[in-house]
Amino acid sequence: MAYRPRVVDQELERRLAAMGAVVIEGPRACGKTASARQVAASEVLLDIDPNARRALDVDPALVLDGPTPRLIDEWQVEPSIWNHIRRAIDHRGAPGQFILTGSTVPADDGTRHTGAGRLARLRMRPMSLYESGHGTGDVSLARMLRGDPARAADPGIAIRDLADRVCVGGWPGLLSLGVDDATEAVRSYLDEIRRADVSRVDQASRDPMKVGRLLASLGRHVATRASLPTLAADVGGSDGPLAVTTVREYLTALERLMIVEDQPAWGPHLRSRSRLQKSTKRHFVDPSLAAAAIGATPQSLLRDLELFGLVFESMVIRDLRVYAQAIDAEVLQYLDNTGLEADAIVRVRDGSWAAFEVKLGHGEVDRAAANLIKLRDDRVDTTRTGAPLLLGVIVATGLSYMRADGVAVIAIGALGP
Repeated sequence: MAYRPRVVDQELERRLAAMGAVVIEGPRACGKTASARQVAASEVLLDIDPNARRALDVDPALVLDGPTPRLIDEWQVEPSIWNHIRRAIDHRGAPGQFILTGSTVPADDGTRHTGAGRLARLRMRPMSLYESGHGTGDVSLARMLRGDPARAADPGIAIRDLADRVCVGGWPGLLSLGVDDATEAVRSYLDEIRRADVSRVDQASRDPMKVGRLLASLGRHVATRASLPTLAADVGGSDGPLAVTTVREYLTALERLMIVEDQPAWGPHLRSRSRLQKSTKRHFVDPSLAAAAIGATPQSLLRDLELFGLVFESMVIRDLRVYAQAIDAEVLQYLDNTGLEADAIVRVRDGSWAAFEVKLGHGEVDRAAANLIKLRDDRVDTTRTGAPLLLGVIVATGLSYMRADGVAVIAIGALGP
C-alpha cells in the first residue's frame, strides 16, 4: 500500500530537528513504523531480529550505528537500549539521531534515565477520517481556533458509511479490506489483547475471560463516565463484582498497551455555584475496538441509534485528539452538578479553549448549541479563563456552517487539522 500522510508527520520532523531522538508511542498497528520510515535513513527491528537483541549484550554500538535518523523499532522489547541511546546522543551532540517506536509503555525502571532534554515523546493514534481518505478536511480545527468560520459543502458521507467507519476504525493495514474482513480483523486484534498482551505487558497471569468481560464492559460504556465499581460489577458477572483494585490493574495494563485512552475532566474557573464533576469519560483509542468488544456490526449500530451515538462520539474524540495534538492542545470534557456538559473541550497550552457537543442527528443541534452558549455565558468565568475561541456542534452529515448565534455546525467528514 502507498503511504498515506499522517498529521503527526510534520510534528515528527520538527521534533527531530530539535531533539536527539523522538519516541513515537501508540497502539500496535496504528502506523508508527510506516511513519518513521518516511524520514529514517536506516533501521533495526528489535521485535523480529534476534541477532540485534543478542548484539545489545555484546556491543550495543552494532545496533545503534548506521545512517541517521536511525529507526529502533519496538524498542521496549529490550528496554536496556534506552540508556545506550541516551549516552549515544550525549556523545554525538547533534539532533535527529534516532527514532524509537513502541506499542507498550515499559514498567517504570529506576535504572532507566528519563531522557529529559534528549528524547521527545510523540503520541500516535489510529487514522482520523481525514487521514484515511474518508473525510475532506475542508474545515480546519486550527484555522477555526484562529477565527475562520466553519464553511464547507457536504462531504458526502452517509450515516451508513459512518457505521462502516466506526467498525473498521482507523487502522492503516485494514484500509484495503472490505468491511466484513476488516471488522473480523479488529475482533482478532482485540482477542489477542485479551489472551496474551495484557498478561505480557503486566508480567502477571491475567484471566483472559475476565479481561474479555472488562473489554466488553468498556465497549458498553464507551463515551460515558462509568465508575470503577460499575466496571467491577460487570466483569464479575454471576460470581459477584471483581475487586476494584483488580479492575484498576487491568485498566493500567490496557493503558500501557495504549488501547484505552480516557478523557479527563476540564476544571475551569466558574462564575456560578455549580460544582464540577471530575470523573473521566471512557474511550478506546479507536471506536472500532468498542464495536468489536460488544460484537457490534454496521447493521446493528444502525438499529440501535443510542449505541451508535456513543461510538460516533468516541470516533469524534479520536479525530479531535489527532488534530488537537498538532496545535499543542488537549481534548477534555465538562460536566457540572446541574447536568450541563460539553462533550469535548479543546484546550490549548496557553489556556485558550473551545467547546464542542457531538450529535449524531441534526434534530439535536438547537439544544446542543443552547447548552454551549449556557456554558459560556452562565458557567465559565471568562474574565479569568478567557472567552472561548469557538463553540461548535459536530454532527454526522451535511453542510458545515455558522449559525446566527455564532455556534458552528461541523460535519465530521469535513473536519481536519
